[in-house]
Amino acid sequence: MKSQQCVSCGTPDGMSHFNGRTLSVDYKQMSRLVQDIAGWECRVCGEIEFDHDTDSADRYSDAGDQLLEDCFQVMGSEMKRIRRKLHLTQKEAVKLLSGGGHNAFSRYERGELAPPQPLFTLMRLLDRHPHLLAEVQALNEGADLKRLLAERFPEQETVKVC
Repeated sequence: MKSQQCVSCGTPDGMSHFNGRTLSVDYKQMSRLVQDIAGWECRVCGEIEFDHDTDSADRYSDAGDQLLEDCFQVMGSEMKRIRRKLHLTQKEAVKLLSGGGHNAFSRYERGELAPPQPLFTLMRLLDRHPHLLAEVQALNEGADLKRLLAERFPEQETVKVC
């Protein structure tokens, strides 16, 4: 049995060689399996180092890159579908839902960039309950905050900002 010192925890003879293992690449509750991986695993800390004499590291990395790209595309398609269902332009969606840059939704929808998780969750919630969009719009107008401010500081005059 081949063994070597662990590169992570330093345990002498802690790493054992393996062949033909299946490992998973994970991203946001999604995963892909990568078959026939060869490498070293530490019996103490669990660290895995890919075998340099095989293409295991490249195949694992490629699977991770592809999973990321596929997730971005699926999330982008969902963002676009939901935005259209809500009858919002990209500009309106940014202003109302994310406060990001003017190209943010375009980049999310093209799959160039993953949307922030809270934004993606909000979009999915609005997909299931589109009537809540009116609530989001009302909250963005800040009428409730203006009322709270006036109650808390009645001596101060509240000016409407355009």
